[in-house]
Amino acid sequence: MGTTPRMTIPTQLVLRALLEDPTREMYGLEICRAAGLAPGTIHPILARFEGIGWLESRFEDVEPREAGRPRRRYYRLTPHGAENARNTLLRTSARWMTLVARSRMADGA
Repeated sequence: MGTTPRMTIPTQLVLRALLEDPTREMYGLEICRAAGLAPGTIHPILARFEGIGWLESRFEDVEPREAGRPRRRYYRLTPHGAENARNTLLRTSARWMTLVARSRMADGA
């Protein structure tokens, strides 16, 4: 549970989407839209977060035939996950800013 996933750009976008309201449950397509990513990209990310305890998920209690669609799986950050997500994004942003500053110094800007 103490593992920090690799912070790729898609991973960061998913975290930012979830952190907009960390207590709100969102289903997969909502997260896709909020993050601007395709379902095939976000679902492995969501599975990793759930595996390390940052996310919890549940299937909605609906009969697919009656709803006229498949059941949705809802995701929500755990309190531990929200805290780790914020801290990890802050560290990632700080590293990025350091790299940009070093690059500018090397370029003489």
